[in-house]
Amino acid sequence: MTLLPLAPDAFYLPGAVNSLVLANGQGGALLVDTGLDDSHARKLLRAVECAGLRPTAILNTHSHADHHGGNAFLLKRFPEVEVWAPPLEAAIIANPLLEPLGLFGARPPRELQTKFLLAPASPARPLPGTGPLTLGGVALELLPVPGHAAEMVAVRCGEVLYAADALFGPDALAKHPLTFCADSAAQKASAAALGALQGVRLILPGHGEPTADLPRLVATNLAAYGQTTAAVQAAVAEGPATVDELLARVCAALRVVMTTAGAVVLNRAVVSAHLTELLEAGHATLKVDSQRLLFARA
Repeated sequence: MTLLPLAPDAFYLPGAVNSLVLANGQGGALLVDTGLDDSHARKLLRAVECAGLRPTAILNTHSHADHHGGNAFLLKRFPEVEVWAPPLEAAIIANPLLEPLGLFGARPPRELQTKFLLAPASPARPLPGTGPLTLGGVALELLPVPGHAAEMVAVRCGEVLYAADALFGPDALAKHPLTFCADSAAQKASAAALGALQGVRLILPGHGEPTADLPRLVATNLAAYGQTTAAVQAAVAEGPATVDELLARVCAALRVVMTTAGAVVLNRAVVSAHLTELLEAGHATLKVDSQRLLFARA
């Protein structure tokens, strides 16, 4: 595969997760998000080398396995390359067991220790902050976009915006009606904030095709996030229930079929995030009854 151009010194490798490649003008390149595994990382490195570039640094926008699972392969070839990520995300990338541990709430069973939830560890360093930075010889701007992950960042380089998973392409939203989030209210706020940016010519989502229509992409994502909130609220309105009972109701309403343990814990987290949003907005209540944690309509 070859890198596809976004701007004179900005390229991307399409895949299940898009990898952004930013050239530094001296033969080096900052690699942003390395994919799920060795297979994606191998394609990424081949494409980078075919473009006459060499990795100078890696930036992981957040700690989900599909965005940093390729780090280990690249670091075997280039051990001198530094890996950067937001502080909390860097802690998980360096200690990836924290991801399934947090989702399951205890030491995860074997069924939750798959490459989709447990990437190889890599020595990520915490970013010094957001705003204008230089990484791997590339001047860029990091924008805080929490919600999908606790401390995720988007990357702006001139007129190009890599939104990471703050914005998804329409096909990705249709495929996954329960779009993952750790904080649904923050997820919506981050998408709206990106929509207010000026001077952006081209947007690359973490999953999906590049687009020049930022307002439409933001509106599509906000509608999808709002649909999930509405589905959770409707499930709560059916009567007091546990998170797992509400998850079953939401999946039935949105026609989501879960067949793996990973899908269940991920979607359970999504429902939990929207429940917190509803609780904080005064649209739901929480109580303990008959040894169960129950959510009900306010």
